[in-house]
Parts: sequence; C-alpha cells; structure tokens
Amino acid sequence: MSPQLTLQTPLELAPAEVPTYLEQLWSPEQQGSTGTGANTFCLLIWQPAWAEQQLVRSGRLKGPITGQQSKQLIAAGRQAIADADLPLSTPPLDIAVIRACAAFEGSEASDDLRGQYIDPALSALQPRRLITLAPTIDDGKPLETLVAAYCPLPEEGGGTAACGDVVVLRGGHDALQDGMNILQPLLPPSMPSWVWWNGFLDEASGLLEQLASSPRRLIIDTANGTPRHCLDLLRDRVESGQAVNDLNWLRLRSWHETLAMVFDPPHRRDALSHIVQFDIDVEGHHPAQGLLLAGWVADRLGWQLEHTEATEDGIASRFRRGDGVEVNFHLMSVPMGQPSVHAGQMVGLRLVSQPDNAKGVCVILCAESGGCMRLEGGGMASMELLEELVPTQHASPEMDVARLLSGGHDTTNPLLAAAAPLAARLLA
Repeated sequence: MSPQLTLQTPLELAPAEVPTYLEQLWSPEQQGSTGTGANTFCLLIWQPAWAEQQLVRSGRLKGPITGQQSKQLIAAGRQAIADADLPLSTPPLDIAVIRACAAFEGSEASDDLRGQYIDPALSALQPRRLITLAPTIDDGKPLETLVAAYCPLPEEGGGTAACGDVVVLRGGHDALQDGMNILQPLLPPSMPSWVWWNGFLDEASGLLEQLASSPRRLIIDTANGTPRHCLDLLRDRVESGQAVNDLNWLRLRSWHETLAMVFDPPHRRDALSHIVQFDIDVEGHHPAQGLLLAGWVADRLGWQLEHTEATEDGIASRFRRGDGVEVNFHLMSVPMGQPSVHAGQMVGLRLVSQPDNAKGVCVILCAESGGCMRLEGGGMASMELLEELVPTQHASPEMDVARLLSGGHDTTNPLLAAAAPLAARLLA
C-alpha cells in the first residue's frame, strides 16, 4: 500500500506561530472540520534522505523527494555504485554512495515532500503528531516550517478515527538548529514521545543529543554509521537507562527464533553447554549486527569475554564458559555482489559443540540469499550436522518502526540491554 499524503497542502508558518496554530486546530470550534485529535503519542523523525536528495538533484532519480526507501531509490543507488566505480559490495544508500553522488553534475529541482508522506503502517497507529526534521543538501537554506492535519484513509479505518497533524522543519543544518526551540511546546508531556533518528548515527551529534533527551524514547539503526560510534552510542543509551530501540537488532528476530528452535528439542539442549567454536559471517565490513547476535548468545549462555582483536578479515575473540572451557569466536566480513540496503546484515553462523563423551554437533544457519559452503568447511564431517535457512525479512523501515511503536515499550528490550554492552566490548 502506498503512503498517503496529508489532507491539505501544508501551510507554511513562521516558527513562532506553529504552537498557537496547532492549539487552534484542535480546539472544540475546529473539530467539526478536522475530526478529534488523537490522544496517542508523538513521533519526531530526523529524515535527511541524503542519497535521495543527491540522486534527484543529479537527475538519476525522478522526484519528488519523499524520504521513503523505494525500489526506484535503491535501484538508482546501485547504478550510482557502478557509475562511480565503487566496490560492488557497497550498500546502495551508503555514505560512500552519497559522497559519490554529490560529485555528479546536475541541478534538477524537485518538490520536497518529506514529512508529508505518511506510511500506512504508521498512520494505522493514529499518532497525534508527526514532526519531521528535513535537512537539505543546500546547507544555507533558511528554515521553513510547514503544518497540516491528516486522518487515516477510509479503507484504513478513517472517517470516524482520530486524526493527527504533521509538522515539518526543513532547511540547512544551522537553520534547523535555530528551530529547535519550538519543539518542546509541540511535544505534550501527557503523551509519550518517540525520536526516530532515520539517518547516520555519527552525523549532527549535537542535534541528536537535543532531540533524544530522556524521557523521550529513542529509535536508532546501528547499521547506519561507523560501527564503533553506533555500538558505543547504543551501549551508552542502554546504560543511562533511557528506552532505546535498535532496528538492526529487530532485524535479527528470525535468527533468534531459528537458533532457539534448533536447540529446543530436549535431546539437543545439552549441546549448548559444550560449545567450543562460534563463527558469524556478515555482509561487508560493518560488524554491528553480527556482534549484537554474538553478545546475545554469550549473555544467554553465561560466557565471559577474555580477549578480542581485529583481524584482516574480521574480529577474533575468546570467551570462557562457566565450566572454564574456552570458546573461540570469529566474525568474518564476506563480500557480496548485491548487498542489502542495510550494511552488515547476517549471512550465516556456525556453532560447534563438542561434549567429552558424545558425538559432536555442528549447527549452521544461513540466510536465503547466501550459501553455507564456507561454514561447512573446517573438519566438521565427523559431527552431526544441522543446517537451517533463516527467512530474510524485507520490511521497510517504517514497518519496523510501526512494530516497535505498537508495542508501546517504555523500557529497552532486556535482551538488547544485555547484548549491547558486550557487542561494544567485542569491537574493541
């Protein structure tokens, strides 16, 4: 289902006029024309869409700019990788692609509809207020503040449903910084507020600190940004007690479920106590997702990290089990010809269990898009071999965010809270 536009063309107002206008919009005198204001939650979105802006400007993608991860955007990003002679293993919306696109000639103009497109997965939750910060590639662009009402479409339960409003702050970085003072009046303390940082985690760090202050709940994606910064930020937010959600962790759900099912039969559970080797393959050179999965396994099984180091092809670490036996862990970066739009997605994992007086077990899980051949090597022929394919998820970021919001979590997932600090230590 395609995203819906707002009910009306957004009205451009001076920043100081926005809070008063919204108060009047939902006053009893106005409710007959716009519906009842939803009493749900507010969502504040940082939505730079750098790759889309540069591809549209250079004429390689047809506008308007929406901030959505469309198939056309991803295809244009892959074409830009080829045209700029970047490694084919580069994710299509990577920072290297953005820099390459910035060097392409062109000055195509297009409508910027970021914040005005509302994904059905989000509108179905009937948010009271969607606030979008839309930085422009023209860093000198002055601040524009747009306001509009919206209601869910009739086929989505609209008509009698509660409505909401959208606020868009658009401009250069300095202009957005100057507009921050209007945000607090727009986020009622009576409603939970979420901040979705839909960009690289190592950009505009000052704005991130301002937007994501507690008690606001933070949604990030540790696949976006340098691995060290991503995992450190996640760990710091977890340890501060702030409610934080990671879309990169959310995409591990199928891996968690499949691995749990493999060891669910009673006769196989004892193998978990005798693991001696743990290997993970990830796409490219962004290890965050693989390290989060490793942190989850190590925490659940009570392993203690003793040593970790970077290697030529990844990360090598050593754990100590509760019975004192050593567990060797290796995360390997695997080049992919057509990688996921999300950097560093899981390709496969291998767990080797070697009981003292029983036949060893080798468990291999692989993504549908990857093969198991590399993980099948290494002298495993004498062991019981268990192989499973893990379904690859293709949900849009908006659908993933909607899944998080529908849960209404006001604390960090306890499994993520335990895995994040260990993942950050593994990268050290």
